[in-house]
Amino acid sequence: MQRKNTAFAATSVVLALGAALLGGVTAAQAAPGNDGGSGNNGEIKNVIYLLGDGMGRTHVTAGRERFYGAAGKLNMETLPAHGYVSTYAVQKKSGQPGSADFAPNLVTDSASAATAWASGVKTYNAALGVDAKGTLVPTAMEMAKQAGYRTGNVSTAEITDATPAAQMSHALARGCQGPVYSASSCQDTQVTGSALPTSDVRVTPIAKQIARNGTADVILGGGLSRFDAADETALKAQGYSVISSPATQIAATKTDLAAAQGQKVFGLFNSGNLTVEKTKQDNPSSAAAQEPTVADMTNKAISLLSTKNKGSKGFYLQVEGALIDKRSHANDASQTLEEIKAFDDAVKVALDFAKKDGHTLVIVTADHECAGFNIIEKGSYTNAEAAAPPTNVDGGNTANNSKPSRASGNVKDSTRSTGIVNGAGSADPKNFAPATFRTPDDGAAIKDGSPDASLWLTYLSGNHTGADVPVYSYGAGSEKLQGTVDNTDLFGLVTKAIGLTK
Repeated sequence: MQRKNTAFAATSVVLALGAALLGGVTAAQAAPGNDGGSGNNGEIKNVIYLLGDGMGRTHVTAGRERFYGAAGKLNMETLPAHGYVSTYAVQKKSGQPGSADFAPNLVTDSASAATAWASGVKTYNAALGVDAKGTLVPTAMEMAKQAGYRTGNVSTAEITDATPAAQMSHALARGCQGPVYSASSCQDTQVTGSALPTSDVRVTPIAKQIARNGTADVILGGGLSRFDAADETALKAQGYSVISSPATQIAATKTDLAAAQGQKVFGLFNSGNLTVEKTKQDNPSSAAAQEPTVADMTNKAISLLSTKNKGSKGFYLQVEGALIDKRSHANDASQTLEEIKAFDDAVKVALDFAKKDGHTLVIVTADHECAGFNIIEKGSYTNAEAAAPPTNVDGGNTANNSKPSRASGNVKDSTRSTGIVNGAGSADPKNFAPATFRTPDDGAAIKDGSPDASLWLTYLSGNHTGADVPVYSYGAGSEKLQGTVDNTDLFGLVTKAIGLTK
C-alpha cells in the first residue's frame, strides 16, 4: 500500500552523530602541506568533489581521443595528481575490512560507493548513509554544514538518486525516494532483523529528508517529481529560494538558474533525470534545450557558495555527471561520449575557480566503472557478437589452453551484430557491434560510423564492473591521491582537508 510519510526524525539524529564525530575539532583549515604542483599555499577552505558516475579509465581515454585527439588531454587529465580508487562494496551484515565478519562484494553500486566516500564506511549495495549492519553514519556534507561551511549538491540525475542522496540522507534502500513509499520498498528486514517504524529516518523517503534537513544550501539537478507541495513548504520555511515548484511540478530553466540569488537555492530542471546532452544538441529548439548543463550548474553553485557571508568558513560542493553511467548501462557509446565531455567541462569550471581562489581542493573521480567500456582495434569485434568462442590451438600455453582445442571460431552471430554503426544505431538494444567515431586526428572526410574512423568502441556488459577507477586532484593534499587508495580513504582526505577530522 502506497502512503505519504507522516513523521521525520533526520535532523536531530544526524546532527547528534555529526557533533559526536566532530568533538574536539576546532580548526577550519588543513595543515600546510605539499600542494600537488598546484600553487596552492596549503590552506584549504573549499572542496569541490566531482563524480563521473560509471566513468572508468577507458571512458576517460575514449573521451580524450574523441574530442582532443590521441595526443590531447581532457581537463581532468591536466590536474597534477593522478591515482586510482578501489571500489568494492561489502555484503549485508558484513563487518568493515579487517574485521572477523568482513565479507566483500567486488562490484559496487552507486549507493554503497557514495556512502564510502561520504561517510568513510563500506556498506552493502543499495544502502545510503548506513553501514552494512544498518547503523546510521554521518556524512561529510552534514559534518561540513554543522561546522559552519556552506554546502552544495549538483547532479544531472534525480537529486534523490544514490550519488547525491548519499550526502544528504540515510536509507536502508536507495529506491525509497518519494514522494510516496511502501514498507517493502523502504525497509530491509535482512539488515535490521525486523521492520522499522515509519518514523525512523532510515525508512523515510529521501526527498522528505532532503527537503527538511537543510544539509545542502544549494541543490541543483533533476527529480522534481520526487517532491510535493509539503516539501516546497518545508524548503521555503528554511529560507530556500525555490526556483522549481514541487507544488505545481513546474521545472526550472537555465534562465531561472542564471537569475537565482540567495544563500539557499533549490532548483530542479526535469521531473526525472536531466536530458542527455546529445539530444539537446540535436534538438536545440526543444524544451529540453532549456535545461542547464552540468557546467552551468557547477558555475552557479560555486558562485552562490563562494559569496561571502558572516560566519562561513568556506564551502563543500559535490557535483555528479550521472548520465555517463546511465548511457553506459544502455551501451550507447555516442551519448556516453557526449556526457563525458559535458562532465569534463564542469571540471574546467571547478579548476578555473580553484586556480584563482588558491584555497580550493578539487577531486575528480568515479563511483565505479560501468559496462566494461573498451577501445578495440579497427576491424575487430568482441565476444559479445560471437556465435562461437575465439579459436584456441595454442596447446603449449597452459594459461590459454582448452581441451579439446578449438581450431575454428570467431564467427559473428548475425542476430546480434549488424557490423559498424553510427550514433543513432547504438541505441538499438539488439546491436552489440562496435560503434565507430572520428577523432580530430582523422581526415575531414571521415565520418562517425565509417570503417575508416579511428575510434572503435564496444561494451562488455550492461552492468557495473569491479575495475578500479581513476582519481585526479588539485590542491594541498593532492599527493595523498597518487597511487591507489580505497574509496573510503576519500572521506578522510576531504574531512581532514577542511578540519572536520584530525
